[in-house]
Amino acid sequence: MKIERFEDIEAWQIAREVCGAVYALAASSGLGKDFSLKDQMIRSSGSIMDNIAEGFDGGTNREFIRFLQYAKRSCSELQSQLYRCLDQRYCTTDQFDALYAKANLTRNKIGAFINYLSKHLDRRPSTYDS
Repeated sequence: MKIERFEDIEAWQIAREVCGAVYALAASSGLGKDFSLKDQMIRSSGSIMDNIAEGFDGGTNREFIRFLQYAKRSCSELQSQLYRCLDQRYCTTDQFDALYAKANLTRNKIGAFINYLSKHLDRRPSTYDS
């Protein structure tokens, strides 16, 4: 499948699911009352999606890789925040495991895409085939 827009990128699609799950957790648990942690988790999960999208329009693969690295770091940031969420009993172990695994999958997909782009530095983002 050819990637013609950032919405076609599998890592972005999974990141969107992660972001939605964070919002759902905030709405259905005590996390919603912990404004600081809730804000951090919403911002880091949104940052994953947003950096993938922003990097896609960067013009070069080097630039795209830089933004993908930011997105990957945001996955790790969210995973750390999930531990705080678990420790404060804002989520169950099952909720933690599911969201942590989804963030990890996103991180791995981003890493694989970075590896692909690193081998094709002379190509423009609009010419990717997956």
